[in-house]
Amino acid sequence: MESTLICVLLLLNTYINSGHSEDDDGVAKAVLTIHPNSSQIFSGESVTLRCVIQGGGVTDREYRWLTPSTDQCPQKEHECIISAAEFSHSGDYRCLGSHQQQDSKWSDAVRLTVTPLPKAALTVKPNHVFPGETVTLMCSVGSDSIWNYQWYKDRNDNVVSQSVRHTITGDTLTINGATVNEGPYWCQGERESRPTSSSISDPVTITVNALPEASVSVSPQGLLYSGETVSLQCVIPDYTDWMFLWFRENQQFPSQTSKSITFPITQTGQYRCEGKRRDHPRWSQPSEYVTISVTAFPKATLTVKPNPVFPGETVTLMCSVGSDSIWSYKWYKDRNDNVVSQSVRHTITGDTLTISRAAESVHGLYWCQGEIQSRSISSIISDPVTITLNALPVASVSVSPQGLLYSGETVSLQCVIPGYTDWRYYWYKNNQHFPDETSKVIDITIPITQTGQAGQYWCEGNRVSRPTSSQPSDPVTLTVKDYQPKTTLTSDKEDVFTGDRVTLSCTVESPGWKFYWYRHRPDSTPVTTASRYSYTLSRVSVSDGGQYWCRAGRGDPVYYTLYSDPVQINITERPVAVLTLQPNWTQIFIRETVTMRCDIQGGGDTDWNYRWYKNSPVVISFNTKPEYRISPVYMSNSGSYTCEGVKGNKFSKTSDAVKLTVSDQPQPVLSISPQWLNPGDSVTLNCKVDKTSTGWRFSWYRAVPHRAGLPSLSDKSYSLQPLSDNGTSEDSYTLIPAGPTHTGGYVCRAGRGDPVYDTLYSEPQFLWSGDLQPSVSLTVLPNRTQHFTSKSLSLSCELKGNSTGWRLKRHTETAWLPECVSTWRSITESTCTITSLDTWYSGVFWCESGSGEYSNAVNITVNDGDVILESPVHPVTEGDSVPLTCTFRHQGTNPNPKTDFYKDGTLIKNETTGEMTIPTVSKSDEGFYKCKSDEGESPESWVTVRAPGSSTSVLVAVVVGLVVAGVLLVILLVLLVRYQNRKGSCFNRIFWPPQPQRTNQDPQQDQGSTQGQAPDTVYTCLHGDANIYDTINSSDNNDNDVAGASAAGPSHVTYAQIQLKKLAKKKKEKRNYPKDYPVYSEVKTGKATAAGPVDVTYAEVDLQKRAKAKKKRETATPPEPESVYSLVKPYTVPAAAGPVDVTYAEVDLQKKVKTKKKRATPPEADSVYSQLKPRSCPGP
Repeated sequence: MESTLICVLLLLNTYINSGHSEDDDGVAKAVLTIHPNSSQIFSGESVTLRCVIQGGGVTDREYRWLTPSTDQCPQKEHECIISAAEFSHSGDYRCLGSHQQQDSKWSDAVRLTVTPLPKAALTVKPNHVFPGETVTLMCSVGSDSIWNYQWYKDRNDNVVSQSVRHTITGDTLTINGATVNEGPYWCQGERESRPTSSSISDPVTITVNALPEASVSVSPQGLLYSGETVSLQCVIPDYTDWMFLWFRENQQFPSQTSKSITFPITQTGQYRCEGKRRDHPRWSQPSEYVTISVTAFPKATLTVKPNPVFPGETVTLMCSVGSDSIWSYKWYKDRNDNVVSQSVRHTITGDTLTISRAAESVHGLYWCQGEIQSRSISSIISDPVTITLNALPVASVSVSPQGLLYSGETVSLQCVIPGYTDWRYYWYKNNQHFPDETSKVIDITIPITQTGQAGQYWCEGNRVSRPTSSQPSDPVTLTVKDYQPKTTLTSDKEDVFTGDRVTLSCTVESPGWKFYWYRHRPDSTPVTTASRYSYTLSRVSVSDGGQYWCRAGRGDPVYYTLYSDPVQINITERPVAVLTLQPNWTQIFIRETVTMRCDIQGGGDTDWNYRWYKNSPVVISFNTKPEYRISPVYMSNSGSYTCEGVKGNKFSKTSDAVKLTVSDQPQPVLSISPQWLNPGDSVTLNCKVDKTSTGWRFSWYRAVPHRAGLPSLSDKSYSLQPLSDNGTSEDSYTLIPAGPTHTGGYVCRAGRGDPVYDTLYSEPQFLWSGDLQPSVSLTVLPNRTQHFTSKSLSLSCELKGNSTGWRLKRHTETAWLPECVSTWRSITESTCTITSLDTWYSGVFWCESGSGEYSNAVNITVNDGDVILESPVHPVTEGDSVPLTCTFRHQGTNPNPKTDFYKDGTLIKNETTGEMTIPTVSKSDEGFYKCKSDEGESPESWVTVRAPGSSTSVLVAVVVGLVVAGVLLVILLVLLVRYQNRKGSCFNRIFWPPQPQRTNQDPQQDQGSTQGQAPDTVYTCLHGDANIYDTINSSDNNDNDVAGASAAGPSHVTYAQIQLKKLAKKKKEKRNYPKDYPVYSEVKTGKATAAGPVDVTYAEVDLQKRAKAKKKRETATPPEPESVYSLVKPYTVPAAAGPVDVTYAEVDLQKKVKTKKKRATPPEADSVYSQLKPRSCPGP
């Protein structure tokens, strides 16, 4: 019921306000309201005036305002907002509303009164303030206590917050420890009721005054000395009632509080003071430190002018003690306690002592000392000063020329007074003064007729400055001779070489002369004039020779001596030194012997000594012999050498320089060609030393298992067995014919000079054979020469018979290994298995026994590509079928690739199966093979083709050997008969003819390159002066038969090496050939088979002839013998039947040295013998 009544009342009120706001006349009236609802407004407040039209419900009215001043309210708007009230806004405000040109009534007037805000007042105590004091600021707004306060500093919007230095409590801000001027400061009151804030106060600045500053004054001032009493006073201006605090080195004097303190000073220190009082300010600023320095007593300094002093002069002594003028002075002489007092000759004025009329008594020691009587202080006494009384300078007379004088000469007298200038001179003769002579020098001409004494002369001097006079000189007596002097001319050399130096000396009996030199004629113009008595000819030539004279002259006018006697100078061309190097090699090696020879060309006699230079001008030797020997020579001896001859004080020209370059011990380089053996071929060893060196003799060695007594390689793996007793002058050595027994390692060395200087041994090089050997064979599994990397490879030495001790060897391009290494994973006595191949395993492998036998060798190539060629490991025989297979690393990805096969770089076949076969291989098929496909290209492999061999029984070989031996005996008898009939013999050695060789990358390239060639015909020369060559054929077979047999296969070869030596003949004894001197031959034969080497039968025959003895002399050793070869063909074999046996002989005749009859010793046997040795030619 009550709620319903409230709602009815509210609705009624709304109706009255909206529908019944009109006056009784029906015109609406404006109502003006003000917010805030107060007629009192504070300046700065916001005021809103709102005009409301009662009744009608119209909302789009326009309004008009009446205000105290124009434009204070916007027209047409129903609200007038004053954002910040000012005094000009005070007054009455009215409004009305208009709608469709019908105005409402004006509202009642509303008066607006703007009152100013209360202003905050700020006070400061104290002000002014001293540093460190506390300042209190108080803010108030009238007497009302309901205000809160806000503080500002520096700017009136920079609020001061509570902090260590600022403490805010109610209306108070306290600032602690002010040190400098601060501010300005403001304050403002704030509250919740209107007005909410006061006006901000006027600014206040806090002024901080400096404390009064203390200062310390010191008395006495200036330098202070130890033990003196010092007074210090503390001065503080502007204030009184101070209590004074004193400090030394920051330590306070507790008992000193007075303004002044006095104390004796003993050491340097720093002092300060400060004040304290009860009133404001309570403290002064501390004074600056005053440093009081204790100075050692000063030392007086004494100066004397002049010193030394001359007799009669005045001397002034001055004493000083630093720059202080408060000192007085005492003077002492001779002793430092002997005081000098004022007297006639001694005058004391302040710091000066004057001594008048110096005499001998002035000489002595002087001291001085300063004192300050008011302070009872004395300085340290000065160092003593010695006053020296010097004698006056003494004049002296010098005579020119000196010594003897001659009639007619002019003499100059000079008065010399040392040490001073500006003299006026006085001259006297025989104590008579020359009034007109006042110069330093006077000239006197001696009459021609005068001799003996010409008078006594003396002088003295006077001057303006001190010393003013000199002492007179001693008198000088002039003595005159009555003759004209003559010069004497000498020479240090009379016979000289061009380029030498010659010095002529001209002497006369008295000094002071100038010398004149003449050549060819004494009355000619002088060659030169000099004040020296010597004349030097430098680097003379032949044209400088001849006669020389001299004479001397002196004075003005010149007085001349007589001419000297002439001196003859003979000049010849300088001899030349020529330096030669012996031996004259362009390259010298360490530890060789070098001799240098110095020859003097054009030097006349041989009485020379020799001087040697290295890297001129360093003298390394001086001796009487023309040779300088360096043995042994080292690197340090390298340099440029010269020499010169020395004979007394004469020298030859220095020789041209000879450059000596010493190198380290050389190592020759050995090469073998061919390196792969072809049956029957010769093999050449080449040994090369440094190409710039010459004069070598070469030694050849075969590498054999280590043996005591033989030289060894550095690693002791092999000993070196000489191939010949004597070295060769040629740098090549030929193995003829080269059979399987020649396979193995070879080394060379060179030597030269006397004593012999040897090079290092060369690195070993190897001669290999690809043919299977009867004793052992090297087998490869997989059985091919090319292998892939990462695959395994097994190499085995398969032994035949009872041969033992075989080891596997390997040789690569960079090194050779003496045995199978442990890193190959699997090792037995003669087998090595490489579990994972790499490219560096590529090389030549073979088996080698402890006795030096070699197996066949295999050249293994390890390829890191994807394609290899499978080809035969060993040489194949003509007529065989030879398969070639191209194998791929990834065979499964392309089972039937198209493959191209190449021989010697030329395409020969295309296959899709990857294989090709040579059905019947022939010699023409020998060469390099490779294959190529999309997978890649294989390396090349050499295929060797051998001719088929034949088997011959041992019996047949023995019979053939006996027949050959018989034929050889006949040949030997014929040769002996020819030898007996001729005085001289010559023999020419025949070697298996060298064959053309092919050079390529693979060592097997040379295999089989000389097959199918027959030996050349052998010629025999059996006379001493002319060459007669005979062809010896033991059967009717012609050369074509032999050639045909050779083409069909290898041959049996028999040869003999025959050495004939002439034995010593007994007197009247005749040699009887062949009865008395039979020839013995040892014949060895072997069986030739198709699969192995061919036996060779040969004989080595040595014929020795006794030396013929003579009674009076021995014959010189004859030259090395020559060799004779004969080719013997015992029978003919058809081409298809097999090899042909060939026999030939090598004959070497030697003569023994003939000895005297009584000493001749016959050899042990008067025999001629031959030894037939079997020689095997390698098979396929």
